Amino acid sequence: MLSYKTCALALCVLLTGCSLFDKKEDPKPAPMPPPEVTQAWLDEYEPLVREAIKDSNFELERRENLLVVTAPVKGSFNPDRPGMLLPVTLGPITRVAKVLEKDSKVGVLVLGHADSSGALETNRELSHERARAFTAIFRLSGLKQDRLMVKGMGPDMPRAANDSANGRELNRRVEILLTRQDTLRALIAQYSQPAASVTAEATAVAVADKPAAKADAKPAAKAVAKSSAKPAAKPAAKPAAKAVAKSADKPAAKGTTKLADAKKVIAADQAK
Repeated sequence: MLSYKTCALALCVLLTGCSLFDKKEDPKPAPMPPPEVTQAWLDEYEPLVREAIKDSNFELERRENLLVVTAPVKGSFNPDRPGMLLPVTLGPITRVAKVLEKDSKVGVLVLGHADSSGALETNRELSHERARAFTAIFRLSGLKQDRLMVKGMGPDMPRAANDSANGRELNRRVEILLTRQDTLRALIAQYSQPAASVTAEATAVAVADKPAAKADAKPAAKAVAKSSAKPAAKPAAKPAAKAVAKSADKPAAKGTTKLADAKKVIAADQAK
């Protein structure tokens, strides 16, 4: 019979969708294997994974040591329940899992990403929740937890600038990184770095895209500063203040006195 502690741990993992990697200490840095080490694996698995995601809205990218399947949030998750996968998404994920499940040397790292709008912690939690939704399907397909890692990156690794609706849509995504176990260990160390260092590296391309915006911002800022520094309101305020003062000093009662005098004259005329 399983102990109470074992049952509690199993229930926690099942409910949260987290891999056991989340409970461990941050892994020590590991060197990334040279690309040639994984070339044979990539050559074998790329066509299989490409076939698995065929006719879906998933994208496949081959990088130096790994295959990256990207699932955009739009079309993959329920708009009314942001952490719930749409039924159309289950087929491609399951097929990818089936391709990998028999090869114990293959590891999977699932990364959730968000745009930068809204609260930072909320974005991190939501990106983690979406990544866990994918890992749940992999677990149901038979992948052991020692081969399946998950992390919510929030807005730390944008694909595009967040200053447009299209850019924010591109940044809301889940990435499934498929590679050999030795490469996976190096990836885990890389993505466990402090958020600031990951963000600085990942946003370099997005920032480099927009030098013109920076150049335009400086004159605009100067113009705002100059316009705010000009004492335009003071000359306008003085005449207005004088007008108010004059109107307050005017013997407005004179008009009333004249009217009263006129009435007296009329009354006197009538009495004659």
